Amino acid sequence: MTAAQRRNVPSDKVNLRLILVSGNRADFLVSPSDSVAAVVRHVFDNWPKEWSGEMKVSICDSLRLIYLGRFLKGSLTLSALNLPLGKTTVMHLVVRERVPGEGSSHGTLERDKQRPEGGGCDCCVIL
Repeated sequence: MTAAQRRNVPSDKVNLRLILVSGNRADFLVSPSDSVAAVVRHVFDNWPKEWSGEMKVSICDSLRLIYLGRFLKGSLTLSALNLPLGKTTVMHLVVRERVPGEGSSHGTLERDKQRPEGGGCDCCVIL
């Protein structure tokens, strides 16, 4: 997206500015009715040339969007986030095979499952 296009975001769209860990960024024009999964697929299919040496992404499902410090679930629509239409919204894009809390009904991480039975402490004492 050119600078001129960034200034003229259609009133029914959201300009999504995605920032990588390296600080590189790219803009994508999306619809508020798009799901996070659809946005991630669009980014994967339209991977910016400037990013080709940055991240090694082999599958779309390993890309994650972060907005206001939270990993966004694929089924969530952008309209549910109340993003301002006709404006630019900044999100972070990272590669993660698994987000903490996914795949577990208790929200535990894999390393918690490796703790020996009866060993370890599940509390914190602050003196």
